[in-house]
Amino acid sequence: MKALRSPARLRSYSAAGQKGATVCRVAFALAAFGILSACEQNTFVPPPPPKVDVAVPVQGSFTRYLEATGNTAPVKNVDLVARVQGFLQSIEYKDGAFVKEGTPLFTIEPETYKLKLEQAQAAETGAQATLRQAEADYKRQQELVQRQAVSQATLDTSTATRDNAQASLLQAQVNTKIAAVNYGYTHVAAPFDGVVSAHLVSVGELVGATSPTQLATIVALDPIWVNFNVNEQDVLRIRAEARRRGLTADDLRQLPIEVGTQTETGFPHKGRLDYAAVTLNQSTGTLPVRGVLPNSDRGLLPGFFVRVRVPIDREQNALFVPDVALGADQAGRYLLVVNGENIVEQRKVRVGPLQDGGLRVIEEGLKPDDRVVTAGLLRAIPGQKVDPQLKKIEAPPAAAK
Repeated sequence: MKALRSPARLRSYSAAGQKGATVCRVAFALAAFGILSACEQNTFVPPPPPKVDVAVPVQGSFTRYLEATGNTAPVKNVDLVARVQGFLQSIEYKDGAFVKEGTPLFTIEPETYKLKLEQAQAAETGAQATLRQAEADYKRQQELVQRQAVSQATLDTSTATRDNAQASLLQAQVNTKIAAVNYGYTHVAAPFDGVVSAHLVSVGELVGATSPTQLATIVALDPIWVNFNVNEQDVLRIRAEARRRGLTADDLRQLPIEVGTQTETGFPHKGRLDYAAVTLNQSTGTLPVRGVLPNSDRGLLPGFFVRVRVPIDREQNALFVPDVALGADQAGRYLLVVNGENIVEQRKVRVGPLQDGGLRVIEEGLKPDDRVVTAGLLRAIPGQKVDPQLKKIEAPPAAAK
């Protein structure tokens, strides 16, 4: 067995333990004090409000348009047909050529019809000679009756002969006119200025045998029509505006119209309204409308799908903001506006047409002195404070007019 430790040594160990514990408590207190001091020095400082670009709406005027889509159509489109029977003798134009009114296009075996015309003219000449003889005989018989040299029955016979000769002359004159018309049909000419399609028959082919044979088609391209439809709401709005301005139906038909094709920028083709239907189409709820445009360069062809707009009013003191500043949600379009306390607000607005320069008309929901967030939209959170940087919006050319 190990020897027991002495009491003196035990007292020494106890004193040393107490001293160590005291040192540990002092070290722990110093460490805690240091930690508290460090916490007091690293107090949290909130970040500054995010910077966003803001601008007040620009004011100006703009033209309000009625916009639609439509199709071009020829003002004149005629099928050229053979109205007499015969063999096609010649084709006197190039397929797809532009021709002037009266230009010869086809010739259909004219000799036969020329002979018929001469025959009718000869018959007319004979009828004229017969009538002259009947007139002379009638006058002689009339004188003889007055001298009582012949009976009244002889005069009646002479009168009937004269009347029959007059009727025969009229018939001969009609036959001559018919023969002349048929002879004229052997030469098919352009009824108006236009472009002639490819010929549908060949030289030497018999045409007009049982029914009129189509030879080709001629289309007038200048001017040209544009057909489009206007919905019922726009019709009511236009009629209300016309009553307010004192415009008549004839005035509305003289409104300018602007047209652009699908590959063109803007609306380079100018014209005017030409016709509006008197009733709406019940199946579509739209009103058929037509415009007419000059087309001297034949840039528009029948059947084009085009964009159409008609200026119906000019708004003054409208508000414009960049279109990129607008947002959208299930409730509609909105803008982010910074109030007087630099707090972001979400403002519901009603938008108008997009103008040149990327500016959008704001019709409702915005005031002229509102500060609209135009850049930094992701940093502008409704209900939070921001650091607004005031910018300026350039007015669009249309608003500067």
